[in-house]
Formats: sequence, C-alpha cells, structure tokens
Amino acid sequence: MNYRHGFHAGNAADVFKHIVLVWLLRTLTAKDKPLLYFETHAGAGRYDLTRYDPDGKGEWREGILRLWAETAAPEAVTAYLKLVRTENRGKPRRYPGSPMIASALLRPDDRMVLCETLREEAKALYRSLPTGRRAEVHDEDGYRILKAQLPPPERRALVLIDPPYETGDESDRAVSALRDAHARFPTGVYALWYPIKQPAAVRRLHESMIGSGIRRIMAVELVLWPEDTAWRLNGSGLILVNPPWPAAEALSALVGWLLPRLVCSGPGRTRVEWLVPE
Repeated sequence: MNYRHGFHAGNAADVFKHIVLVWLLRTLTAKDKPLLYFETHAGAGRYDLTRYDPDGKGEWREGILRLWAETAAPEAVTAYLKLVRTENRGKPRRYPGSPMIASALLRPDDRMVLCETLREEAKALYRSLPTGRRAEVHDEDGYRILKAQLPPPERRALVLIDPPYETGDESDRAVSALRDAHARFPTGVYALWYPIKQPAAVRRLHESMIGSGIRRIMAVELVLWPEDTAWRLNGSGLILVNPPWPAAEALSALVGWLLPRLVCSGPGRTRVEWLVPE
C-alpha cells in the first residue's frame, strides 16, 4: 500500500468525517460507561500541512482553512475547531488525524485500539499519543485485529473503518469486515467512510449494506462537486450502524451547516437517510 493520508489531511472529506466523529464521540461519552474506540486504518496521528503544499494548492485549503475563522457554529463544529486550533498557533499548519481527535475526547476509563499497516506511520502514531492514554497501536491488518477485539470487555464500542480505497475490492472488504464485526458485537456503533466519485459505486455499496441483514443503517453524505466529475473526489459519505439518538436531526443540521461553507462548484447536496430502519 502506497497511500499516505498526509496529502489529503484537512481536506473537505476530512473535515466532514471528523466533525461527524466528534459528534459521535461526544454523544457516546455522555453516558457514564467505558467505551472502546477502534480504528482499522489510523494513519500517522497528526500531519504537517505545509509539507504537502509546495505550490500553495494543498487540499486543506478547500477544507479546514475555509472553517478556520468561524466563530459561530454548531456545538460539534466548535468542539472540532477547538481541537484543531489547539494543534496550531494563529494559523493552520498542523492537522490532527482521527486518533488524536478521539484521544482528546475520550475519558480516562475509555480505551483505544488503533491499526495502521504502514510501519513508519504506525510509529509516528504511537509517538503522537499522549502519555497515560489507554491505547494500543498495531502495525497489522486492522480487519484481523478487529475480530480479536470484539466483543469488547467494555460492552460499548465505536469502530471507525476508514480504508484508502486503493484497490478494486476495498469496498467489498470493508463491508465484509463490518458484517463480521456486527455479527460478533451487534450493539456496537460502526462508521464506514466512503468516497463519492461515481454514483454507481455508491449504489453498490449501499445495496451491499441493505442486503447484509443488519438493521439501523444510516447514510450521511456531503457532496461538494458535480457528481458527473468522475476524475475527482466529488464528496464523501459515512455508513453509520447503530448511530446514537438523535443522529438524524443532529447530523442533518451539521451537514446542512457545512454545505455552503465547503461547496466548490454548483449547489452541492447533503443526504442523511436511513438505508435500513429499526
């Protein structure tokens, strides 16, 4: 695998994904019971935005930079921006990945298990985690490690499946991993990120989830470019399984707030819809 998330850190897809992640974590940690947070593709932890911006056209300029000066925003966005600003002094130069966002929001009794197959990235991630955080970092296949972690002793879990989609079978592997994880631990909360490039690929992913036999499946999407622009990332989405209440209302408000601030061409669109209800 040659994928390096640093090239895409802080872009619009990251902003969308991480704001939803903040909402999920804030909602789940409001309950006074320990939580397992698990990532299958964790990355390096934090990223130097200037490293991947030699020509001043880095992807983060269409993402986090657009929100940097916002002062009136929904609570989840405000909490997200606070976390990102804490990594910086005055202007955005570093961007925290999802492990660092989760680490900042989890409580002392919560536990993290983070997987990253690229050893260099896994080492950087381990060094980034704060001392004392209950965390494991594995430089192994996250899907395999996930099997060994479920069901967790905490009896509560948020699992983020965030593959790079470098190979043609990545979507199938991700859905298979999610189905297996749900079979092992049906009450867990699962989030599967996916790119929106071609509508047919998104339909196949949704049909696979609808046919999985899993209940309580929600799709959340933010599209910022015309969807017939096949050569670029037009938007992204999250499949949520067992999202906490009130996901439909809260996430509709969040993506509705984000759309006019991040849209790049055309009207764009949002979607928050139950693919499979209760």
